[in-house]
Amino acid sequence: MKFHVVEASPAEFAAGWLIVGCFEGESLSPELMELDELLGGQLSRLATRDDWPSKRGESLTLHDVPSIEADRLLIVNYGDESSPDLSKTCQVLSGVLRKVASKEKQSVVVAIPSELIVKFGETVPLERFAECVTTACASQAIYRKERDRFELTEVHLLGIPNSPSSEVAIQRGRILGESINLTRELVNRHPNDIYPETFAARAVDAVVSHGVTGKILDEHLIENEKMGALMAVARGSSRPPRVVVLEYRGAGKDSPTIGLVGKGVTFDSGGLSLKPSASMISMKADMAGAATVLGIVHACAKLELPVNILAVIGLVENMTGPSAYKLGEVLTARNGTTIEVHNTDAEGRLVLADALSYAVDHKADRLIDFATLTGACVIALGEEVTGAFTNRQEWCDQVVQAARASDELIWQLPMYDFYADQLKSDFADCKNVGTRWGGAITAAKFLEKFVDDVPWVHLDIAGAAYSEKECASRDAGGTGAMVRSIVGLLATLNEESSK
Repeated sequence: MKFHVVEASPAEFAAGWLIVGCFEGESLSPELMELDELLGGQLSRLATRDDWPSKRGESLTLHDVPSIEADRLLIVNYGDESSPDLSKTCQVLSGVLRKVASKEKQSVVVAIPSELIVKFGETVPLERFAECVTTACASQAIYRKERDRFELTEVHLLGIPNSPSSEVAIQRGRILGESINLTRELVNRHPNDIYPETFAARAVDAVVSHGVTGKILDEHLIENEKMGALMAVARGSSRPPRVVVLEYRGAGKDSPTIGLVGKGVTFDSGGLSLKPSASMISMKADMAGAATVLGIVHACAKLELPVNILAVIGLVENMTGPSAYKLGEVLTARNGTTIEVHNTDAEGRLVLADALSYAVDHKADRLIDFATLTGACVIALGEEVTGAFTNRQEWCDQVVQAARASDELIWQLPMYDFYADQLKSDFADCKNVGTRWGGAITAAKFLEKFVDDVPWVHLDIAGAAYSEKECASRDAGGTGAMVRSIVGLLATLNEESSK
């Protein structure tokens, strides 16, 4: 897919589609007014009719329009004129592009609304539009006999002069889109396709050519690392566990190392605390935290960001085989903490416990972990919002601010000490679950036992990482949530530390 940034009349480009936006509260946008003059007032007349797109998300397609080089003119309403919203604009554009990309060899000209340029500047809309185009053309239906989405051949983005900064913005948006698509694809692959060994191989292959060093710990090396909690979860499966360690050094030796830790349960049956079928059908997506970490590393490396990253990805299947770990069993985690198992379906925190401990011992200066950890977080915040938990408010504030700047939904939950009382055990240092009350928080309090005093943020993406239903702007399946946010955060960290 080739991107071009041009400042010219939208009528001048030969393409399959010319996509021009309007807003609620106006008859014609500045871009449409220019076209209307060429068309002798045709658009002004159409704007008075009932089929004109007067509400956000509505569109109108005109075929074989005189005086316009494109084959079709597609007019789409982006929302409220008084408050242009970049995120909502991209959602609407994504829905349009998904339809356009359903046919092969399509080319588009997209006019970036002047309202967005006035509000956000030139480079931000360019980056987000390039990302939007890249993700919209990638289908979730990766196993269908016939493809239902195709990459566009040419994409012309109009309204901003071509310059070195605009080219950088396009490149950044395209790479972010590709990295989000990598995360989405891995989440959507079925569990006999993506399991610990194959995920580990894909992870290394995806990033080693971009200046990332990596190693894969097999079950023997994992045992040598004394990762007793992770190994216990893996015991019930015929698929051996893996831990992937990736290092990207884009900054100097004196710059902090950011530890990114991902939960990679490639299928979660619940173990002996077996899930019902309705809850198990989407458990191929229980490795979304691992896929998110990989997407972030992929983007940072391809963008050559000035940041140091240590990524630790714990990969297991949680199954019910004859060696499956049992309720009442006491496990010894990597840092020596003993854990009494009260629910084998609370396995993700056991995987993360050893992975977090590994990152701490390998000198991560700050930590973020990503996990589809609890249904309780989805109950608390819904299916679109990521839950944030922390032991260091300043670090969490940076993560939350980065998510909001990237238009991703996030909300911080409390970490009061009394929540940890639910984890007290009569026989070990702690239990792996508390009561049903505050379950997302008690899970975070459990993880806190394995980060020492390192500034840490836990992101529970159980709702945000996987969409059960398709909507106008998004496919069902993996979403790539938080990739854009954390890449944006990491892009600014070295700048802040040098101030």
